[in-house]
Amino acid sequence: MYPLDNPIWQALTTKQASLAESCGQARRFIPEVSPLGGFAEDSAESYASLAILLRPGEKIGLFLHAPPEPRAGWDVVLSGDLLQMVYSGTTAPTPSADVVALSRDDVPDMIELAHLTKPGPFNQRTHELGDYFGIRRKGTLAAMAGERLRFPGYTEISAVCTHPDHLGNGCATALIRVLMERICCRNETPFLHVRGDNARAIQLYERLGFARRLEYYYAVLCRKPEPVR
Repeated sequence: MYPLDNPIWQALTTKQASLAESCGQARRFIPEVSPLGGFAEDSAESYASLAILLRPGEKIGLFLHAPPEPRAGWDVVLSGDLLQMVYSGTTAPTPSADVVALSRDDVPDMIELAHLTKPGPFNQRTHELGDYFGIRRKGTLAAMAGERLRFPGYTEISAVCTHPDHLGNGCATALIRVLMERICCRNETPFLHVRGDNARAIQLYERLGFARRLEYYYAVLCRKPEPVR
């Protein structure tokens, strides 16, 4: 399988293996880092392994190549179309100077912005996945973006979000350019994921040189409680 076809599994078995919990055919990130998990192939054995990693009532996020089907022991909490886009350019873009690096000290502001704008899951230790950058306006975190899935040759750009009061000011573009420049300078290829119905974001990414590569699905599953005996 091409690495980009199964990016969560690739990340959890290579560069981000130190942030993984594993059992049999499945792996997931430490919950404080990310709710994402994956497996080498979609099978009953893989879901059985995944169930061992989760407590009853706990949720897991997956990228799937087919819509999630009802499975014994699992509830589908959320699902939808997901588009994978990959940078198709050959040179790194020029970044903006109006950007600051974010650190652990910025986590409360990062979580607050993520909860407000909902770019995807963002937990207390999500910033440990890679580099994160932001733009502040009068002390307020107006926008941020960072790195999520990383494996040999590729780094995902994620958590791209802008405070509603600062939309339309080019903040997201500036942050993405910084990340693209850093990733390309490491001789890696930037890629990202976006909901299939987010036309505005898709247009922005296409203007920045990203091309549509793969249409698949995201799903949030919840492990059902054990039956009472």
